[in-house]
Amino acid sequence: MRKAKWFIGAFAVFTIISCNSTQVISSYKDEKVAAKDFKKILVLGIFQQKERSLRQEAETQLVNRLIEQGYNATSAMKDFGPKAFEKVSEDQLAANLKTSGYDAVITTALLDKKDEENYLQGTSHIEPVGVYYNRFGRYYSTVYDRVYQPGYYTTSTDYFLESNLYDIATGNLLYSVQTKSFDPSSTSSLASDNSKKIVKDLKEKGVLVKK
Repeated sequence: MRKAKWFIGAFAVFTIISCNSTQVISSYKDEKVAAKDFKKILVLGIFQQKERSLRQEAETQLVNRLIEQGYNATSAMKDFGPKAFEKVSEDQLAANLKTSGYDAVITTALLDKKDEENYLQGTSHIEPVGVYYNRFGRYYSTVYDRVYQPGYYTTSTDYFLESNLYDIATGNLLYSVQTKSFDPSSTSSLASDNSKKIVKDLKEKGVLVKK
């Protein structure tokens, strides 16, 4: 019975961790500025070329979340292409967005990506002392298995992203959020979890006018 309870508890903890692989590390809102009712928001990913698929997912997922909440948002890759803003000056970029009717931009950048190696013990559970200490043979075989059963290494990847909301008219930063995603199963799940956290935090902090 104790084994069963231990297994159920461990499974529950594992499930919670698996379903919540993205966390908000920190976020900032300019408290001097009231909630904005932007008419057209551009979502712009800032990623290396090798992370192009992640950029596309990050933009698409965040756009979809914003649209679900009633905001008019579009993807930079979809509207301008993957290389439209390369080697463009700050003033020229702002001018291009204003000309296209945008009054806000949310940037999403991959700040860091780290691989971590973790060692897992060969034996994953420990029985209560009385269960195997009361008989020499049982104690010996239990501890022998634990000592001699080899463990193994697993590699996980952590992603650190930052998203900023800028008012194009003033160029000012209104909001910034940093997130960490632990070993996502795919770029799609990473982008989906991250976009949910961003939009939830945006709403809780009252950055955008509620729709």
